[in-house]
Amino acid sequence: MRKLAQRVLPGALILLAGCSFIPAYERPVPPVTAHWPVPAQTAGAQAVAGITWQHVLPDPRLQALINAALEHNRDLRIAVARVEEARALYGISRADRLPTVNLGVAQAAARLPGELSATGNEQISRRYDVNLGVAAFELDFWGRVKSLSAAAQASYLASAEARESFRLTLIADVASAYLALQEMEERLSLVRATAENRQDLRFLVQKRREVGLAGDLDFLAADGAYAAARAQLSELERGRTQAENALNLLVGKVPADLPPGRRLSEQDLPLDIAVDVPAEALLYRPDVRAAEQKLIAANANIGAARAAFLPRINLSLAFGTASRTLSGLFDAGTGAWSFAPSLVHPLFDGGRTQGGVDLAAARKVIAVAEYEKTIQQAFREVADLLVARDKLAEQLTAQEAAEKAQNERLRLVDARYRAGVSSYLEVLDAQRDAFAASQGTVQLRRVLFVTAAQLYKALGGRAGN
Repeated sequence: MRKLAQRVLPGALILLAGCSFIPAYERPVPPVTAHWPVPAQTAGAQAVAGITWQHVLPDPRLQALINAALEHNRDLRIAVARVEEARALYGISRADRLPTVNLGVAQAAARLPGELSATGNEQISRRYDVNLGVAAFELDFWGRVKSLSAAAQASYLASAEARESFRLTLIADVASAYLALQEMEERLSLVRATAENRQDLRFLVQKRREVGLAGDLDFLAADGAYAAARAQLSELERGRTQAENALNLLVGKVPADLPPGRRLSEQDLPLDIAVDVPAEALLYRPDVRAAEQKLIAANANIGAARAAFLPRINLSLAFGTASRTLSGLFDAGTGAWSFAPSLVHPLFDGGRTQGGVDLAAARKVIAVAEYEKTIQQAFREVADLLVARDKLAEQLTAQEAAEKAQNERLRLVDARYRAGVSSYLEVLDAQRDAFAASQGTVQLRRVLFVTAAQLYKALGGRAGN
């Protein structure tokens, strides 16, 4: 019987050590359609996984600002610190799976007065100890500590993915703010040129009125058009300052030696990024990966909660030497050891353990719903940006043609007015249409390029170098 126990017990312990109550993890099926609402062009397109943000945003000034933001942005520093915090917590949890070995050196001295001594004489006792010990190490037969370690690891990976998601968002936000500032700069140039042109025409109308070739209505119209241009100039200067302040806030610390930037017409952002089917494309996104790691952590916590129903076995032991005198600590025959295993099994806790299981299960349901919600939000974001990219490109082509036609019309009407053939109302109407077309072209370029940058982020582009 004893031999049978010696054979069976080690094998049983090995089997128990491999036990785990973590439910088998299965990635939820993405709750989105199999295809995008608008077919994505993939022929000759570039895969997002192989494109760096430097390729997507080639403007050297913008790249310098993004690098500065990645170094100095305070929110990014917080996100990086969150990762370090989660990694430290994972290290602490992982350390619980191994015994903690301590070196102990102790001295104990006591004096017993004579009236309490059996001999009637006072007694003084001393003891010196040196030992290596393990205190209350839990033998993880049921996988409770392993489950907690797995949950901490998943939480750490989720925080790392959240950091990458924030880096991508920061890159896209800096690009959007920079392009908005470029738009303001170009619109300011247009307004300044328009104001100068209207001032010249106002002077010309005034001279024509003095010789009787133009009436008061023409002069008032010219004067009003010039004043309107000046008012819009002030408005755009205010908008430019606000756009610059927004960019500076994102960057954190603007470098002093920035290289020259490019005009919107020279940006050359890639508009041919390839897009896989939704079930594959969305898994590139770090926010989706972060949501899945949180789900994995919630799943592992169920295993830890289930294991709490079973006995918890702790082991404490020490090995060393003990002596009455310090000099005799390492003499022969001074070896000392202690061995104190313990087993604690929950019998009645008022439903606390079952409540822990129910809590872990509920949190997993929440994590599944949050994962699916993240997938759905990502699907909508990418779908909106895909249709925006295609339609904005078409709209910009038409807008550039309209701008060219309106500028040519203005040139002809201005020449006819100076020759005395056309009225000033025709000039004013042509000025307004040409100015609106030019402003519209600048605005559309900015929106199209911001869409390209946001699409790169939405597809989970590479935030690192």
